[in-house]
Amino acid sequence: MARVQRLTFPDRTHSVTVIGADRLPVSQAREYLRFLTDEGASPNTVKSYAYGLAAWWTVLEHTGHAWDDFPTTLFGEFLRYLRSGDLPNTARIGPPHEDAGMADSSLQPRGAAVLSMYRYFADAYDLTGPYRRLYSSHARTARRNPYSPFLTGVGPQQKCDQPIYRHRTPNRSETPVLLPSQVVAILDACSTQTEQDWSGSASGLRDRLLFAVLAETGMRLGEALSLRHHDFHISGGDTPYVQIAGRNDHPHGVRAKSGARRIYIGDDLVGLYSEFVWQLIAQGADVAVNDLATHFVFVNLARGERYAAMRPDTVYDKVDTISAARPELPGQWTPHWFRHTHATALLLNGVREHVVMRRLGHADVQTTLSIYGWVTEDAEMRSVAEWKNYVAGWKGLHDNGQE
Repeated sequence: MARVQRLTFPDRTHSVTVIGADRLPVSQAREYLRFLTDEGASPNTVKSYAYGLAAWWTVLEHTGHAWDDFPTTLFGEFLRYLRSGDLPNTARIGPPHEDAGMADSSLQPRGAAVLSMYRYFADAYDLTGPYRRLYSSHARTARRNPYSPFLTGVGPQQKCDQPIYRHRTPNRSETPVLLPSQVVAILDACSTQTEQDWSGSASGLRDRLLFAVLAETGMRLGEALSLRHHDFHISGGDTPYVQIAGRNDHPHGVRAKSGARRIYIGDDLVGLYSEFVWQLIAQGADVAVNDLATHFVFVNLARGERYAAMRPDTVYDKVDTISAARPELPGQWTPHWFRHTHATALLLNGVREHVVMRRLGHADVQTTLSIYGWVTEDAEMRSVAEWKNYVAGWKGLHDNGQE
C-alpha cells in the first residue's frame, strides 16, 4: 500500500511525500505536492492532499492500473474505498470495523487531491487523457433571469469542466461548540490552581495556557503555536492584548492564516501566562535560549528537543489523552472547536458581528455570518446565561476596544 512519508530538512520547513509499494517516492505525487508548496498552499492542505494521493495510488496498485491509464469507474471505486475502507474487488469477512471508512468532511479533500493533480498535469504537460476520464465538459448556462445582458449569445459558448463524480456534503446548520463547563474540564485536565501553586508539571501548565489562549482569543491552532513571547503585551498600564503577526516561519509548517491582528485578553489569561514564564525562567529557559523574548511561547518541555517549537501532533496527542480521561467531553473534539466556541460565546453575549469578524480574522463579515449565523437566529439557547458568565472577564469586545 502507498503511504505518506514525512520529510525533515535542517534548513527549511518540513514536508511530506507519497511512497509507493516499492518503497520509492511516487514521482507524480511528489511533483504535484511540490507545486502546491511553491504556490503557497498551507502545510495542512499539502498534508491532506498527500493522504488523498496515497489512497489513490493504493487503489491503482491494487487494481494494476497505470496512473495515467485507468477507467473512469475506478474513481468511483476510490471514493467507495475511502468511505468503507474496502479495496476494489475485495470481499469482506464479518461486519465492518466501527472505525473503518472516512467521514465526509475528510473524504472531500482526499478526492479533490486526485482531481486537482490530474488538472495540473493536463495544464502543465497537456496530459488530457486521464483528465478527461475524470471531468466532463459542458456549456456554461446562465442563471434563470428575466433580463439578459447585452451581447448575450454572441460569440462561442464558454465551457465549464465539472468532475464526473461530484461529492456533495450535507449542509451543517450549526458549528460544533464546547459548553463552558466542558472548556473548564479541558483546562483542569491539564493543570489546576491550588492555594499556593499550580498542580502537575510545567508541560501541564503549558497545555492549559495553550487551550486557554484558544478559548479566549479564538485563534487557530497554527496562530497560537506561532506566538512569540514579545507578542504578549501585558505591561504598561494599557489593556493587555496578544498581537498575532502574519509570520510563516514555524519549523513545523504551521502559520498565521489571517495575517496580523490584535486581540485583547482578560486578567486571568495574563496571570496564567505570567506564571508559565516564571516557570520557564526557573528551569533556565532564559539561559538555554538566546533571546527568550523572540522565542516561541509553546515549546517542548517533556519530550523532543527541549525548548524547541511545539509540534501540532503533540497538541493532538494531548487531546486524545484528555478525551480518554474525561468521558463527559464530546467525542472527536479538536482544538478548532475552541474557535467556534469563542465566536458562539461572543454572539450569544450580544457582541456585534463585525467585532467578532475582526477578532477571528475573517476577511469580511459575510464569512462570519455564513458560519455562525445560526447563533443569532437561536439566541434563546438554553445556556445563554452560562455563556454570559463565561465571557465576563474578556476585554476589548466593543467597537472602541477591538482593533
